[in-house]
Amino acid sequence: MPDLSFEHLRAAFAAQSLFEDKSWQLSPDAWPITADQLAQLEAIGPACLEFHQALETLYLRSVAGKNLLRNKPLLAPWVADYLDRGKPAHLIAHARDPKNRGLFPTVLRPDLLLTDDGFVMTELDSVPGGIGLTAFLNRLYGSADARGAILGASDAMIRNFHASLAALRPAERNPLIALVVSEEAATYRPEMNWLAHQLQLLGHRVFCLKPEDIFPLENALFFDADGNPEKIDIIYRFFELFDLANLSTERFFFEAWAAGEVVIAPPMRPFQEEKLAFGLFHHHLLADYWAESLSASALKILRSLIPPSWIMDSAPLPPGAVLDAPRVAGRALSDWRDLAAATQKERDLIIKISGYHETAWGARSVVLGSDCSREEWQQGIERAIEFAPMNLHLLQAYKKPRRIEHRLYPGSAAASGRIEAEVGEGARAPGAAEATLRAGRLRLCPYYFIVGGQALLSGALATFCPPDKKIIHGMQDAALLPCRLV
Repeated sequence: MPDLSFEHLRAAFAAQSLFEDKSWQLSPDAWPITADQLAQLEAIGPACLEFHQALETLYLRSVAGKNLLRNKPLLAPWVADYLDRGKPAHLIAHARDPKNRGLFPTVLRPDLLLTDDGFVMTELDSVPGGIGLTAFLNRLYGSADARGAILGASDAMIRNFHASLAALRPAERNPLIALVVSEEAATYRPEMNWLAHQLQLLGHRVFCLKPEDIFPLENALFFDADGNPEKIDIIYRFFELFDLANLSTERFFFEAWAAGEVVIAPPMRPFQEEKLAFGLFHHHLLADYWAESLSASALKILRSLIPPSWIMDSAPLPPGAVLDAPRVAGRALSDWRDLAAATQKERDLIIKISGYHETAWGARSVVLGSDCSREEWQQGIERAIEFAPMNLHLLQAYKKPRRIEHRLYPGSAAASGRIEAEVGEGARAPGAAEATLRAGRLRLCPYYFIVGGQALLSGALATFCPPDKKIIHGMQDAALLPCRLV
């Protein structure tokens, strides 16, 4: 089978907008995944679901002041304090509501970096972008590239996304699902529109809406469908919980949920969306809890994946006490400001805000100590201390992604709905006919949809960035690719 040509790829992206004002590099090849890597990915999903289940139990037992272990005492009221910090009272009450017990995100997407020691999981996202994009890429590359089976090429992303939501209303034969995208997340609205359209073609009642499109009638939620009010059964919220306060319809969401008229996924439970959960996983006081609450296989997988992580709590310490933190010059820290004295080698650390803040997504709060000046590093520490009473930060060991190669078309970035200005209509980018091997680093994002209590691997999005990029995310000079088994 011939390569996916530059012209073919350009035409495919020009015909379908998937992201608003975003562009990326093109490649003739899907990203190759080995059988061993596929086996790892298939094991990671269930481990992530177990992690969420154990996190819920940890939070609720902390709230209730209950013992965490079966055979010896362990109380941890500080866990709930950490996870609730800075959240409005009504959202905390909602998260603790017994009707929410056992409800988890319908999609889990870990961010995996490929390092010399294997995969490292830097985050576990439960409101991930890229679902529609990955499904589109699976189709595009699966229809033309026969060098290996595309993960999710049989529209698994689309079908399992719907199945994970429809399972929330098992009594409804064809529930009406609203994919609600806020203005803060508007960049992703095109891919959600595409996803809704694909599901409509399969006979499902799925619509992409703005929050202001929704209105209440009695206790239920409706939207205007060609002049007729249509009742919404399930809302898939594509917005972070900090954004709730910006929605004019926020109150109606809670009222309709309380009346049992609508199901909202992922659940509006902020403790499920805090990055500091990784700090709790590595906290020495909770080691016995995780060992007791997770299966042996899940515990082994998560220990190998989650890098050392610490919660940057600025509470004062008694004399002689030290922080649960990395060491500087071989010495334990008694104040987070002591991190400022770390050498560049000791600064292989990342600071990022935990959640419930507008800078908590898109790598906007990330400070990589080994890639910034001492002044910037000190500013990042001071910001974490300043924010701590309302928004905790996570400190995480940085594991450098390994340098690898993949074929890219040179020159132009192709995009959802457009090509960069230097490539005119019908023109060919200089040298675009021949793809060449380029060096870079990889982030892999597998998507797991939760159906029937199972985490179904349905596709994976590879982000291949230039080797000088330390923080890997979707950017103009990165390639966004589906994955194929080799």
